[in-house]
Amino acid sequence: MAYKTGNRKQMSFLPPVIEDYVSKQDPVRVYDAFVDALDFKVLGIPIEPYKAGAQQYYPKQILKLLIYGYSYGIKSSRKLERACHHNLSFIWLMEALKPDYRTIARFRTTHREAIKEVLKQCVHMCIEFDLIEGNALFIDGSSFRANASIKNIWTKERCQKHIKKLSEDIDKLVDESVHIDNLQEKQNSLVTIKKELTNKTKLKSKIQKIASNLKQTFKKSINTIDPDCVKVRSRQGTHAGYNTQLTVDEKHGFIVTAEATKHSQDANQFNAQIKEAQKTLNKKPKIACADSGYHSLEDLEQVDNDITVIVPSQKQTQVENNHPLSAFDKDNFKYDPVKDEYVCPQGKRLKYMSSRFTRLKPLHWILKNKKDKTSKCRYYRANSKDCKICPDFGNCTKSIQGRLITRFAQEELKHKLEATYKSKQGQEIYKLRKEKVELPFGHMKHNLKAGQFLLRSKPGVNSELAILSTCFNIARMITLVGIPKLILKLNSS
Repeated sequence: MAYKTGNRKQMSFLPPVIEDYVSKQDPVRVYDAFVDALDFKVLGIPIEPYKAGAQQYYPKQILKLLIYGYSYGIKSSRKLERACHHNLSFIWLMEALKPDYRTIARFRTTHREAIKEVLKQCVHMCIEFDLIEGNALFIDGSSFRANASIKNIWTKERCQKHIKKLSEDIDKLVDESVHIDNLQEKQNSLVTIKKELTNKTKLKSKIQKIASNLKQTFKKSINTIDPDCVKVRSRQGTHAGYNTQLTVDEKHGFIVTAEATKHSQDANQFNAQIKEAQKTLNKKPKIACADSGYHSLEDLEQVDNDITVIVPSQKQTQVENNHPLSAFDKDNFKYDPVKDEYVCPQGKRLKYMSSRFTRLKPLHWILKNKKDKTSKCRYYRANSKDCKICPDFGNCTKSIQGRLITRFAQEELKHKLEATYKSKQGQEIYKLRKEKVELPFGHMKHNLKAGQFLLRSKPGVNSELAILSTCFNIARMITLVGIPKLILKLNSS
């Protein structure tokens, strides 16, 4: 039986011209044309004219390497350097240049802010190619691991516990060293104790600085490796990470904006992401949609009135997940706007009792901005005698003072949002949410192997997220437009 064999010494092992290393239909040509179409003046990366005796690589080449590498899950600068030696598509893209891993890492760190602008230019290209409309936007968040361990997260309580333990250890070591010093000097045991004492003193000083930083910044916790990351929860457990926010267009699911936030939850992120999307699109969307995790009335109240907001409340999600509300839930109490009273399921009236102001922002935010951000709550209580003789007493309330109902300042907005979500248009739009906004997260985490960020600090993480989002958009453009046609569009843009 004959076998096919190769010969490493044959003369025609590779094409004589690098241009022939990849076919005309190879996706690498799209990434090459995409970076060539970018306006580097807008990015803020200077392009110097050609000179003899060049000492640095052409910025476009390194940016091509980064974006193309991320599109195949290659993020490490060392692995990117290796790919330039062994992978034909990388060799073609880099025109046989082989930058050192330090050069790649230095470029990525130096131009973090410029790399973030790549996504904006990508979005503008998609608008020019009629791939993004900007009429309806979907927002969602997902946790990504940071390049730091959760063991490096310090809280006020942890600092106090360690400082107390170290103080006790230091006192014991001091007493022991004094005792040994009195008995016999210059012994190995004394040298060892003094060295341990020095280490514990340094550690105590370090933790005291961390505690001081927590007090000054009003933070609940801080990570000593990546100070910008927070404690996030996912299916894999609790770890140090970032809550990433994506805003996606309805037409073809292209990413419009991407941001890694320092907040572990999605609440109070809706309005900020809409504002950022408006800046990128240069237009105001007609509809904005998100899941119940974004249902914060204080935040949704700030969204422009001419934008239709489709965000279900927690109670609506609870009912849809087959967890019915209690028969004595607040929603089953009818509000009488004429008399400014609530009517319970038994027909008894809860009259207005008092009002008070509740803070919408934490105290440290108010002190920093010197503004009193407050909202008025109104309280309604039933007659205690009516409640005591009611057959539902004990189920509706156990308070001998009677059932209490709280009515927030944004109560009308709450009912409006619930009605919008229940409407036919609201249901149709919300059904599209999963297939539009959750797809990019799946692509990033599974296809691009980007469940964890490589860079540290928020600027570095956001630059990485911008590259990942750009890679997703380019992959979508290739699918929808096709490689040859897309290259023509990019070359003419």
